[in-house]
Amino acid sequence: MEKREYKYELHCHTSDVSFCAHSSAEEAVEFYKQRGYDGIVIIDHYSPQTFLFHKALMPHKYTDMYIKGYKRAKEIGGEDFTVLLGCEVRFFFTIDDFLIYGIDEDFLRSSGNLMTKYLRRLFKLCDEKGLILLEAHPFRELRFRHDPKLLHGCEVFNGKDAGKIANKKAREWARNNNFAFTTSGGDFHDKNNTVPGGIITNEPIKTNEDLLRILRSGNYRLITD
Repeated sequence: MEKREYKYELHCHTSDVSFCAHSSAEEAVEFYKQRGYDGIVIIDHYSPQTFLFHKALMPHKYTDMYIKGYKRAKEIGGEDFTVLLGCEVRFFFTIDDFLIYGIDEDFLRSSGNLMTKYLRRLFKLCDEKGLILLEAHPFRELRFRHDPKLLHGCEVFNGKDAGKIANKKAREWARNNNFAFTTSGGDFHDKNNTVPGGIITNEPIKTNEDLLRILRSGNYRLITD
């Protein structure tokens, strides 16, 4: 009997939380279910644009607001569709983005203001917690690449950059730096304008522990254009 394969989107935003998204958690789940995916990681923006005004000073106090999209997607996803919580961090006064995989609500509530940690401290925190920290879309316009020693890897395919040289450059950068982890993500913001990404695995992912284990094992294929 042929083994079944499983598809997971690793970079999905919702309009419930992310200021720049145009599709809701419900629409995100429907979008990926229709395309045969088995789950998604909700990775809404953790940025000053999300935590406006006084909330940006203490975002950990507003975790319930930040996880609205994740909670809603998990609620409607059902038992046969995995919804995991991730995070896309942008520090104050920057435009570069970093993806964190393996987090839970307690991490968001207990780790202080991630926007003020900047990369060295954030990498140390992720290392201590056993999380995976990647640079998102490192060759998108106006972005900078950061010290590979302060990253576990990078996103080498991003759906918003599909067909652009940015994804090719990201693959080359990852290869030249021997990154332990490379990922693909659709960067879902709008159901009408998304090129899906993610990974294909030979076993189901039900928890963040499953996701971290599979990423560390390298037993997955990237979904790219």
